[in-house]
Amino acid sequence: MRRALVSVSDKNDLVPFVKGLVENDFEIISTGGTKKVLDEAGIKTISVEEVTGFPEILDGRVKTLNPYIHGGLLGRRDVPEHVETMKKLNIHPIDLVCVNLYPFKQTIEKPDCTLADAIENIDIGGPSMVRSAAKNYHDVTIVVDKADYQTVLDEFNENGKTTLETRAKLAAKAFRHTAAYDALISQYLSEKVGVEAPEKLTLTYELEDTMRYGENSHQRAWFYRDALPKKYSVSSAKQLHGKQLSYNNIKDADAAIRIAREFNEPTVVALKHMNPCGIGRADNIETAWDRAYAADPISIFGGIIVLNRKVDLKTAEKMHELFLEIIIAPGYDDDAFEVLAKKKNIRLLQLDFENKDEKTRFETVSIMGGLLMQEQDVIEENESEWKVVTKNKPTKEQLEALMFAWKAVKHTKSNAIVVADDKQTLGIGAGQPNRIDSTKIAIKHAGDKITDAAVMASDAFFPMDDCVQYAAEHGIKAIVHPGGSIRDQDSIDMADKYGITMVMTGIRHFRH
Repeated sequence: MRRALVSVSDKNDLVPFVKGLVENDFEIISTGGTKKVLDEAGIKTISVEEVTGFPEILDGRVKTLNPYIHGGLLGRRDVPEHVETMKKLNIHPIDLVCVNLYPFKQTIEKPDCTLADAIENIDIGGPSMVRSAAKNYHDVTIVVDKADYQTVLDEFNENGKTTLETRAKLAAKAFRHTAAYDALISQYLSEKVGVEAPEKLTLTYELEDTMRYGENSHQRAWFYRDALPKKYSVSSAKQLHGKQLSYNNIKDADAAIRIAREFNEPTVVALKHMNPCGIGRADNIETAWDRAYAADPISIFGGIIVLNRKVDLKTAEKMHELFLEIIIAPGYDDDAFEVLAKKKNIRLLQLDFENKDEKTRFETVSIMGGLLMQEQDVIEENESEWKVVTKNKPTKEQLEALMFAWKAVKHTKSNAIVVADDKQTLGIGAGQPNRIDSTKIAIKHAGDKITDAAVMASDAFFPMDDCVQYAAEHGIKAIVHPGGSIRDQDSIDMADKYGITMVMTGIRHFRH
């Protein structure tokens, strides 16, 4: 009879699968809890000890690491010397392996997980069996995913065996399975010992969705979720309504929630093509929406909206008047949701804002031939560390406006200029190849909204004094920027000439 070795942590759907194997003339070898489940289901099993002639030892750490197991898996049926050796040593071939591994991921996700708990849930024998079976896929069927149970059974029922094509695909999946498992262990232990730049970077992600297309309709695309996703992330948001998120939707939504993370008071962020087009804050979310909308009522069309408070009816009714792609919020009042959901395609997402300050991970971006990795730009802004470099000193109100503008410019594509007061952005200039053009765009958008309360933020230093002069001539009363140019003094002198305030943060916020 053919033999199958079955040892799984996830026992869902296991019994029907093994019964199907038995019906196809398989003997079942099993261990521990899996054997108990199968025995209780009335399925006759052979213990690993019966096969190996050796007991489990070291609290179960060693039970399948044995030639009678791995010889049965790795012996090639088409090599006479292998067959002869197996007969001589009484090693019975194993034709199918069904194994999934100790729940390492589930263990380390527990808040109270200790290092000892994690270590005990590192599977050794399981990955060894999976790899042995997968290596010998010409003769052995390896099953690591319950989603494949029915496919395997169907082929046994129809053909008496699995096809070589299926075994090859299952083997590839098996190596992906063990690679992802080892990657999680590697990440966890590297973090524990404080390794920031490992000589080998092992990352693992899980397929969340197949996109309709990528940035453009001719590009194929897929959405992969971090194996250990943060709660405050697009991948962890719950979609309550609307059509599937697109590739661009996901990128924009990610950019928008990064901005919203900056603010604690009721705030609304409107974003378009990876740049904010309006940010408003107030004592209530409806007024915050009004200010975000007023910041740029043209660009907000088709935008992404993030609200850091529950959406109420009045705010929902105002948003309903516009075409919006996505709304993200911590929740929706029932009547507010009913209003917004009248539009079939609008995506309504619910996100856990209580975890917006959770510890961030390094972020990565792909390039041709490699990968860049960096810390996220989440430095805590402290206005007490800013340096006033002009004769005029900022008022308390100006400092509040400067901080608001500084948080906004941090998330705007460089070269970035933001004009704002302490309640809303007034004009944004983003992504221009020179800073003076970004300045002109931001001030043009702000227009007659520039009052004595208006300030300007620049994500990097001014290489010349032209931006300061242009801002001063158009009513800007205070400017914040990092400083650091060899011509900083020219900008300071220009500010003093017009009697405006300038502060330098010493921190640059490029965003490419």
